[in-house]
Amino acid sequence: MQFIKTRFNYLFGATKGLILVAIAMIGMVTAVWGMLSGPMAEMGVREVVIKLLHMDIVQAEREGRIIILYHSIAMAVVAIETYMITGLLKMKPFFKTAINVLITVGYLLTMIFGMGFAYFGHNWAFHGLYITGLSLIFFAGVLLCVALWPWNKEYYVTDKEYAHTRSGFDLERAAFFATAVTTVLSALFGAVPGSYYGHGFETFLAENVIRYPEKSVMEYSIIGHLHIMLALIAVMITLIIGRWLNFKGILHKFAMPLMILGTIVLNLGVWGVVTPLEPVAHMIIYVGATPSMFAALLLLIWSWNKLIKDGTAHLAKPTFLQKLGALVRDPLKFGPTWQMLFMNFTTSGIGIFMAVKLEEIFRVWPAREERIELTGHWHALSAIIATIILFYYGDMIGLKGKVRQLYGWAILILSDIALAAVTVFEMKRLFITEAEQQPLVNGLMYAIDFGLGMLLVLLAVVMVWRLTDLFKGKGRWSEEKDQELSQEVMK
Repeated sequence: MQFIKTRFNYLFGATKGLILVAIAMIGMVTAVWGMLSGPMAEMGVREVVIKLLHMDIVQAEREGRIIILYHSIAMAVVAIETYMITGLLKMKPFFKTAINVLITVGYLLTMIFGMGFAYFGHNWAFHGLYITGLSLIFFAGVLLCVALWPWNKEYYVTDKEYAHTRSGFDLERAAFFATAVTTVLSALFGAVPGSYYGHGFETFLAENVIRYPEKSVMEYSIIGHLHIMLALIAVMITLIIGRWLNFKGILHKFAMPLMILGTIVLNLGVWGVVTPLEPVAHMIIYVGATPSMFAALLLLIWSWNKLIKDGTAHLAKPTFLQKLGALVRDPLKFGPTWQMLFMNFTTSGIGIFMAVKLEEIFRVWPAREERIELTGHWHALSAIIATIILFYYGDMIGLKGKVRQLYGWAILILSDIALAAVTVFEMKRLFITEAEQQPLVNGLMYAIDFGLGMLLVLLAVVMVWRLTDLFKGKGRWSEEKDQELSQEVMK
């Protein structure tokens, strides 16, 4: 009994244990439900998985199933970011415990019963528990906002290296607070339309209505909800990485006000989509995105400069190659900011180009091509966020030596192969005709499947290693638990 109790306390009490469980849940869902994708259907795998697991698949319900699948994964990602925040930032022990408990129960209810309802027969008690899970996550978000309250003088900054006002008001904590508050408010963008099910509102996928000349307020609300929640998850992981890397100095003092401004304006633009301001809402969104992206660029510049300086401190006049070697020496510290840069070529840059040339180029294409670009854009951003989380987790659990190098570079290379292939696939109509595209498409599909497939294999290896470790009396899990307890005492 003590064997189970100690491990349960680690998995659901320690930050590293909570993150481990959430990553494992996401990994299992991604691996199993990835078998239902288009390429897997072409190989006959989809039907085998459906029959083997006795899934109840009705084509007319596809949109509803996909939305529940997305929410199940997204809520686990939100939970992981929340665990990181409660582990990194100072807050009262009550809030840390309450937030972690609520969001853990919430995402597990959402994932288990949501997927049970969507894919294994429509037991409406499961749907009720799915909604209950989402509600608990929302309440955990409200508590997180209270815990992050930046005007509490207990959390004021005394170190002049970090962004703050003259009174000591912590601008980094204010950025976390602004992101948390806007996330909670923007969640209502999805909750309100969802509450109208059965009263004129039906499930739809945003990419399916892009060319409708007229859209309802509910449809605009869902489209806004999709965009802003993904953007806020990206903003939050940027703040988390900055905190983890100990971002500070003059660039930190510029970055934090920009992040606060960008987050608030970005949300105002998205919220404006369902108001009479809709015609100018996208312009407000572009204005809001710019400061946030520039703040992320400042983090990248500071981080790369620090990696180079730390790695060449023993050299009087390091050469370019020595500086480059120092920059990439630790893939877990280099990886997150590289992904932020790479994102500009695979998501941000593509999205801006599409917005600027929408009527001139993309609306001339068949609707299917525009739909591919949109879905690829959203999935690529989600995948980049996932890899950044995995980089931080690898450092968090103390990977060292060759294992650290192998883990970090495998994530970086495999994910970037897949993301580059997705980007070319999205934009292929710019440089190749439909009649000549098949050889290119086949090659891109192989690259995407190889990159993502091997990434899942790597994740599976890590999860098996961590599971095996749990059966050891004095394994790594025990050290992590003791280390976290000692850190709590020091606080």
